[in-house]
This record gives sequence, C-alpha cells and structure tokens, in this order.
Amino acid sequence: MNNQKQQKPTLSGQRFKTRKRDEKERFDPTQFQDCIIQGLTETGTDLEAVAKFLDASGAKLDYRRYAETLFDILVAGGMLAPGGTLADDMMRTDVCVFAAQEDLETMQAFAQVFNKLIRRYKYLEKGFEDEVKKLLLFLKGFSESERNKLAMLTGVLLANGTLNASILNSLYNENLVKEGVSAAFAVKLFKSWINEKDINAVAASLRKVSMDNRLMELFPANKQSVEHFTKYFTEAGLKELSEYVRNQQTIGARKELQKELQEQMSRGDPFKDIILYVKEEMKKNNIPEPVVIGIVWSSVMSTVEWNKKEELVAEQAIKHLKQYSPLLAAFTTQGQSELTLLLKIQEYCYDNIHFMKAFQKIVVLFYKAEVLSEEPILKWYKDAHVAKGKSVFLEQMKKFVEWLKNAEEESESEAEEESPTFSWTYDCSKNISKKKTKKKKIHLPAQPPL
Repeated sequence: MNNQKQQKPTLSGQRFKTRKRDEKERFDPTQFQDCIIQGLTETGTDLEAVAKFLDASGAKLDYRRYAETLFDILVAGGMLAPGGTLADDMMRTDVCVFAAQEDLETMQAFAQVFNKLIRRYKYLEKGFEDEVKKLLLFLKGFSESERNKLAMLTGVLLANGTLNASILNSLYNENLVKEGVSAAFAVKLFKSWINEKDINAVAASLRKVSMDNRLMELFPANKQSVEHFTKYFTEAGLKELSEYVRNQQTIGARKELQKELQEQMSRGDPFKDIILYVKEEMKKNNIPEPVVIGIVWSSVMSTVEWNKKEELVAEQAIKHLKQYSPLLAAFTTQGQSELTLLLKIQEYCYDNIHFMKAFQKIVVLFYKAEVLSEEPILKWYKDAHVAKGKSVFLEQMKKFVEWLKNAEEESESEAEEESPTFSWTYDCSKNISKKKTKKKKIHLPAQPPL
C-alpha cells in the first residue's frame, strides 16, 4: 500500500508579466489623456492619420473606461470641466473639432473620424451619445464659432446614422431655450442634416423618437407659434423645415378636431353647437372645408357599430346618415368639398365590404338631402373617381347619372323658355314613373331614382 500522498495536478503554461508602465497607461486617466493628445499632435491635421492612430490605440488604451475623456479631447482639445470650459491643468491639442476650420466640408471629415472609430469599437456608441448630450447642455460655455462647428458636426452625424435624434432632447434645456441658444444651434444643425439627406429623411428620424411635434419647444413659451417658427427658420434659409412644422401642426389640429368631434357626437350635442365648434377650429387652424368634410364623414361613420349582414347594413347606414345629413351639409358649401365627400364614401364602401352595395343609396340620400349636388356627382362619375371598386360603383351609379344628365338637359331647355316651373320623369324600373314639380331654383331634378 502506497502511503505517499498523491500530488494534485497543476496547470502549466507561460506566465506573462505586466509592466507597471503599461498598467499605468491603461488605467490612469492622466496617462490616457497624455497618450491621446501626444498621438493626435504627432498626426497633425491629417484626419486620415488621426483615424488610423485612434484605431490602433484602441488595442492598448482603455477606450471603454475613458470614453468621455477620449471624446472631450476629440471635440474640444482637452478635458472639459462642468459648464464647458477646458480644464487648466491638463494638456491640450489643436487637433480637434473646436480648433478646426468652420465649414461644412471640414466637419464632414471629422464626422468620418468619429464614424470609423465607433464602427471599429462598437461599445463606444453609447458613450458617444452621452457625450453629445453633455456637449449640448454645455453650449453656453462655448464660443459662437465652437457652437456652429458642433452643430454642423452633429447634423452630419445624425444624417449618417452615427447619432440618434433623441440626443436633441438636450436642446430643450430651459436656460438654452430662454437665451435663444437652442434655436440658433438648431439652424446650423438642420442645415447640415438636410444638406446630407433631405427633409423627408429628417422627418422620419424625428418621428422615430416622437420629436416631430416638439420642434416649436426650441423657443420660449410666449414664442411657440407656427407663425414665429416659420418666420425664424424661413429667414434662416430653412423654408422646408418651416413648411414641415406647419404641416405637422395642421395634422395635429386635425386629429384633435376629429377626437373632439367624436366625443361631441357620442354625447349627443346639438348639431348647431357642433357646427359652430368645427367652424371656429377651421378658422383658428386654417383648415380648408374639403379637409373638414373628410373628418366629419369619418367621425359620423365611427359613432355606430355596423351590422355584419350585407342585407341589413344598407338600411342601417341610410337611417344613420339621414340623421347626420344636416351636419354634413354644413360643410359641403364648395364643389371640391362635395367631390371629397364622394371619394370618402367610395373608399369607405370599398374598404368595408358589407357596404359595397350601399354606395348608390348613400349618394342618392345625400343628393335628396342637399348634401351633394349634380355637378360634383357627374364629375366624379366622369373622371374624378378613384380605382377602388371603380367598376362596381360606376355600374351602380349608371342609371342615376343618366337621369341627372337628362334632367339637366330638360332644365336647360325649360330655362330657355323662361318657364317658372319644371318637371322630370324617370322610369327607374321600366314600370315605375316618378314626377315632381317645383319652383325653378336650380337645374336639378327634385326626385332622383331610388
């Protein structure tokens, strides 16, 4: 029996000794800053050489730990103290954004440096975003030229996707807004952003972070109006941004109008009160009547739960729409409004399959209720309809349109004879004849085919 104690296995391998100099370089912030500044100074203003130096240095310097220091140096030339001033006791370099030429081409070149660095070291993405947010809060501590360079750089980085538009939240800082710094900065930023892309791309980026409706907050509360925003940015050469904000405000006003309209209808408010409210909103927000009739139609159709049976939904629709005809008639005082309503009816009947056979009945109802008149109906039938359900709806309207044309011809004939009255006969089913006599006020038959 072997009484000797078995030795435990040991791991063998080469042990590397870390030099204290390397440890200091890697973990000491002062040493980190000195290395970066020395390397940038050696590269000079050659930004290609700067990008290569930063790429190589990431292998031995702790970019992850000292991301803020790294980006402070690349933007301002040294470490930034709170408020945006450079720390006095630290080394500085002129190879940075703030010391560069104040032009878009130079800022585009610097943007490439940041872009390459972040693509190479993906973990720097979050640190760079935090850095830019901080820099925006420090704007008052920078000179006008430095702010302009930072604005152009930020615009380019937003355009190429290096930065997310959410960083713009920092511009809504109360002090920056109050002193006009935010608005002035935004002018330079949006100019470079739109120069790289276009207003549609800018709008899409803003929508993604729910900032498309917040741009007026760049101004103090007493100046947050479409008129002020439009004047300020148009004079600064950003007419497309002004138009975008105006459109956004109009869209917002329309959504709010529809929401309130539906609430008023659900409460059963009198039509006269609803009409008064809508007309006030039209005037206040400069919403044209053709747009309003579309909103009223959508609101009316959303206030009821429709029957799922095709044979019953038409009867339900006629009863419902007859009740709301006075409301709709109040906003079809223009031919274009009537045509818009016809298109809305067509699209609704096509999109809701149970209404496919109800189209003609709805149009006839609105004609009898003086919501629609013959000219827009004939225009719709001839060439103003849309493709949705075109063949079905044109076929439904064929006899009614023929009746309107015949009635119009007879009306014109009687007008030449200066007759005070007129009458029309239309045989809808070949065995039913309808006749109506009324005072001649319009060139329309009083009784359409059913």
